[in-house]
Amino acid sequence: MSEIVLYGADWCGDCRRAKAWLREHEVPFTDVDVEHDDAARDRAIEFAGGRKNIPVIVLPDGRVLVEPTNTELAAAIES
Repeated sequence: MSEIVLYGADWCGDCRRAKAWLREHEVPFTDVDVEHDDAARDRAIEFAGGRKNIPVIVLPDGRVLVEPTNTELAAAIES
């Protein structure tokens, strides 16, 4: 995987915030809507260790962030 994958939903405020931060910082990512895709929802729950919180952000190196703040997102992207 060479790009960040964000599992989220349009109604999710934290998802909208994370997507806005990624776009503002010109970080390419793939947006996966878990609301209408059961397989994607199951993958997101699996990545999140069974948690059902979103967004679930999978970084290219395999690290997973669940509901990160902008600060946590920035730290993960920059490392």
